[in-house]
Amino acid sequence: MKYLSICSGIESVGVAWHPLGFECLGLSEIDPFRSAVLNYHYPEVKNYGDFTQIQRSDLSATPDILVGGTPCATFSIAGLRKGMGEDRGNLALEFIRLAQRIKPKWVLWENVPGVLSSNEGKDLGTFLGALAELRYGFSYRVLDTQYIRTQRFPRAIPQRRRRVFVVGCLGDWKSSAKVLFDQKTMSTNPRPSRKKRKGSEDSRQSEEMHREFYRKLDFNGTFTDEAETCGTIPAGGRFSPPENSMLCVENPVALQTSHTVQNGLGISSDGAMYSLTATDRHAVMAKNRIRRLTIVECERLQGFSDNYTQIPYRNKAKEDAPKSKRYEAVGRAMSINVMEWLGTRIQMVHNNEI
Repeated sequence: MKYLSICSGIESVGVAWHPLGFECLGLSEIDPFRSAVLNYHYPEVKNYGDFTQIQRSDLSATPDILVGGTPCATFSIAGLRKGMGEDRGNLALEFIRLAQRIKPKWVLWENVPGVLSSNEGKDLGTFLGALAELRYGFSYRVLDTQYIRTQRFPRAIPQRRRRVFVVGCLGDWKSSAKVLFDQKTMSTNPRPSRKKRKGSEDSRQSEEMHREFYRKLDFNGTFTDEAETCGTIPAGGRFSPPENSMLCVENPVALQTSHTVQNGLGISSDGAMYSLTATDRHAVMAKNRIRRLTIVECERLQGFSDNYTQIPYRNKAKEDAPKSKRYEAVGRAMSINVMEWLGTRIQMVHNNEI
């Protein structure tokens, strides 16, 4: 199957779909560092830059799939929630206009769960209504990285990353539903994925310990006093772990420097990392040890190969690739296991295998 990737980032789609035999007709990314990553890994594929300017005549063939996740900050509950009233939010409609110009059989659009309630649901309604006007039957579903198992990721990936995926199929809503919903699994009541933790003295003590350690982190990712770490961190200093350090501590606890984490503590004790973002500081803690996630760990938590984002940049060797840019790029990416699952499902439905 042939596809056009827009808002490509560092091309999670290609990493997930190339092993499936998919062919990329083009990429679209305007950020300089992420564009450099694309050029490093896909030098033979053209980066069209601004996807709003792409015309059907620019492409060598009509893509079977148009895929991309337009900017999500305008829909996120952590932002100002201006929705489609802001230029970045309006790019969701530009995605529709591109579909109108190139007329792919399939469209696959990704965004944050906040889009479900943005403008009281009217923003998503506008997007879906526009798809319907183009005669796309559509379905949408929230998928969470930590639960999506595939052939390459039989145990999924330990990251709590919930995203909304809209699948559209030209002239056929049943096919889009087949992609996102398995008839066998949807016909039964799924069992709870995790048992509820019972309140106990041990759990209360553990919670208080987590609160104490979390207080040692400010929201710039720095320590306010000394702590024993997997690396060397002076009082008040920033994390500086060795690049080859991995999640090797016993029973790690994930931390996130955000005011909007689910349990209000900024910690997770269930073994799954909080959703990686472009701006949050993430860390792991266990047995009085706390340190920031390395770039390689973040790459693994999205399903990328080690040092995927370590590339030559601005006349510097790849070993000198800017770390801040690498963290940002990985945080904005899609999870490879989720995209592999979606690509596999689209391919099977397209070939009438399901």
